[in-house]
Amino acid sequence: MLFTKKTPRILVIGDLMVDHYIWGESTRISPEAPVQVIDVKSENNRLGGACNVANNLASLGANVEICGVVGQDSMGDWLVKALDDIGVDIQHVIRDTSRPTTQKSRFLLGNQQVLRVDREIKNDISKALQEKIFSDLECRICDYDAIILSDYNKGVLSKELIQKFISLAKSENKPILCDPKGRDFTKYKGATLLTPNKKEAQIASDIEIVDQKTLQECAKKIKQECNLTVSLITLSEDGIGILDKNDEICIVPTSAREVFDVTGAGDTVIAALAFCLAQKIDIYEACRFANAAAAVVVSKVGSATANLTEIEKILNPIVESRTKVISLNVLMEILHQQRKKVVFTNGCFDILHRGHVQYLEQARALGDLLVVGLNTDASVKRLKGKGRPINSQEDRALVLSGLESVDYIVYFDEDTPYHLIERIQPDFLVKGADYKDKEVVGSEFAKEVVLMDYVENHSTTNLIKKIRG
Repeated sequence: MLFTKKTPRILVIGDLMVDHYIWGESTRISPEAPVQVIDVKSENNRLGGACNVANNLASLGANVEICGVVGQDSMGDWLVKALDDIGVDIQHVIRDTSRPTTQKSRFLLGNQQVLRVDREIKNDISKALQEKIFSDLECRICDYDAIILSDYNKGVLSKELIQKFISLAKSENKPILCDPKGRDFTKYKGATLLTPNKKEAQIASDIEIVDQKTLQECAKKIKQECNLTVSLITLSEDGIGILDKNDEICIVPTSAREVFDVTGAGDTVIAALAFCLAQKIDIYEACRFANAAAAVVVSKVGSATANLTEIEKILNPIVESRTKVISLNVLMEILHQQRKKVVFTNGCFDILHRGHVQYLEQARALGDLLVVGLNTDASVKRLKGKGRPINSQEDRALVLSGLESVDYIVYFDEDTPYHLIERIQPDFLVKGADYKDKEVVGSEFAKEVVLMDYVENHSTTNLIKKIRG
C-alpha cells in the first residue's frame, strides 16, 4: 500500500460518545433475582462513536479535526481531554448544558459482554447549535482532504445539516463519507459513499441479501436512490461488496483473523476508507486496506484502533520483519491496546553475534513481547567514538527485525534510553550482568530489573578487533 508524503487532513462530524467498560467475574446468582452478581475487577473509558472514528484516523497518522456536541459534565471533560491527548483538534467540540454526554456502559465477564447500559438524549440538537456547527466549518471546508459524517442517531446530524455539508463538500470536490443509520438513506443523498453493513442495507433497501445477485440489487438500489459516487456494503467476515463501473458486484475479501469483539469495526472501516480516498487511492485498494484494518480491531477487545504497522502485517506478511521498526507514539498505542507484559532492552547491536541472539531470546522469554531500544548512528558515535557504528541504524534494525524474539524496535538519539523507558514503563527492564552493583538507567520506571549473563568471549568489540587484526 503506497501513500503520498502529504499527511491527510480529515474532518469528522457526528455523535461524540464515551464507551465505558466494566470487567468483572461472576461466581454466584443474586438471591434477590435470577441474575448474575458481577464482582467488578476493573473499568475504564474509551472513545466511542465519532470519537472512535477520529481515534482510528489519528492512529493511522492523519491530522484530524472533530466536530460534535458533549454535555457540560465530567464525561464531557474526560472525552475532550482524551481527544486532545491523542492529537485530535477539538476546537469545534461544543459543550451543551441541556444534554448529557452520551455514555454506553458495557459489562463484560472475561471477553463476553453480558449487559449494556446507555445514558443519552437522542433528540436533535437545537437549530442554533446546528447553525453554529455549519457556520464554523463552512469557510474551512477547502482545508480538508476528506470529510466523514459519523451518524449514530444521537441528535447531531439532522437531515438538513447532513445535506448542507454534502453540498458544501461536493462544491469543493472533497470526498464525503457517511456512516448511515435508520431506514431512510436518502438523507445522505449526494455523498461520495455510505458504509452500511448487511443488516442496515437490507432495512434501507427492503431487499433481503441471500446471494450475490440480491447483494448487487441492494447496492444498486441504494446507489440510485442516494445518488452515490460509490456504492458498497460491508459484509463482516466476507469482506466488502462494491459495485463496479458496470454496476456488477465485486467482493473485496477480508483477512482471516480470530474475532474477539466487533465493537467499533464500522468506525475503523470508514476511517480507513477516508484515509485512503483523502490520498486519492483507488477505491478497491482502499477497501482492501479497510478490510485489513477491521481484521486488526476485531482481534482486540472493546473499541480499538489499527495502526499502519499492524495493517501492513496483514496485507504483506512476507515483509513483516521490516515493520518492526516503529515510532514511540505508535508503540504506545499498540501497548495500550494489547495489555501484554512488556520486556525492554536496548543497545547498539552494531555487529549482531551469537551473544546478542541468545541474550534477546532469554529476554523475550520473560514476557509477552520484547521492545528493543536501538541507538541511532549519532548516539553510537558519541558512545563508541570514531569509526563507529560499523553498520548504519537502518542495517542494524533490519538484521534485528529478522529475529523472532524481537517484536518492536524504537530508535533513540540520546546517550541513554531514559525517556523511552519512562514512556514505556516496561514490566521487565533487561541489562547485561556487567551492570551488577551499577545504576541501571530508567530502573525506577520498570516493575522489575533483570540482569542477564552474556555469552563468554562474544562481543562486538572483540569481533571488530579480530577483523581489523
